[in-house]
Amino acid sequence: MGKAARKKHANNSSAQAKARRAPFVARPFEGLSKETDWVAMREILPAASATITVVIPEGTELDGDAVPAGEHEITLATVLPGAIPALHRDTGEVLVALQSRTSSGDASRDIAQAILAALVAGPGASVNSVRPATADTPRLQDLLREDQQLDVEVHQDFGFWLGEDATSEQREALEAMNDAAVPMQRIETVPSAYWCHMGGRSYIRWLLGEDEDDATRAMARLQAAGEHTLGEGSELLGAFRANGLLVPVLEVDQAAEASTFADGLAALQARYDEALAKEDPLTPDERRARDGLVSRQLTLR
Repeated sequence: MGKAARKKHANNSSAQAKARRAPFVARPFEGLSKETDWVAMREILPAASATITVVIPEGTELDGDAVPAGEHEITLATVLPGAIPALHRDTGEVLVALQSRTSSGDASRDIAQAILAALVAGPGASVNSVRPATADTPRLQDLLREDQQLDVEVHQDFGFWLGEDATSEQREALEAMNDAAVPMQRIETVPSAYWCHMGGRSYIRWLLGEDEDDATRAMARLQAAGEHTLGEGSELLGAFRANGLLVPVLEVDQAAEASTFADGLAALQARYDEALAKEDPLTPDERRARDGLVSRQLTLR
């Protein structure tokens, strides 16, 4: 390493040492359009992609390197080959993984950090690691174009990220990942719900976009009234807590196709919306139902 390079490395190391830690954010995608789908891509979906546009302000830097200013189209993916956080193809296409192992306590900043790193890396580069974001790292809420919508495309395998420049190692990784892929489908009659089949059983993961406590109370009201499922042949197993949102999990008939649950889930969504609007205190039965839901909750990340 030359003298200039050593000096730059020392300066970067010093800056990183002085960087303020990113504050923990329990609900990192709050304020983004279709927040539930951001959470689904981050936590629920095995293979999905979406295209967004970010706007990088003039003077933005990452570890002392200038980030190209202006609008950039980014392809978001749930995961990328070899679990890398980002990839900048020779064609100029930039891919960023949402299910990254890097965690600062604010998923929004970590994804923004990966986007900046991919843009700095330039065409033809794989970003094999990204350091955790700091308090000075912009958030997605700061970078996304104002009219941005997240339109998620669910895939049945991981071939969507395989480009013409794929290496033999990436193709081998693709085959291994495809063998383990869990079939998933979106149910279009509600804002954000996904059917999946695994281990010979079928489930619906239903992402609720309201405050987690409010969502839990609404579900408790439904359960106390016996209106918390899709009817006979379905069962509410419990719920996940993911990025500050509640994700009820319903087991459904394993022999039925995902589309057959569309009407039932739409009706459940309507009952949930009515329960959510109620402001009177929970009844004893509703409190017991709430306590049961809370005791069975699991936290993702």
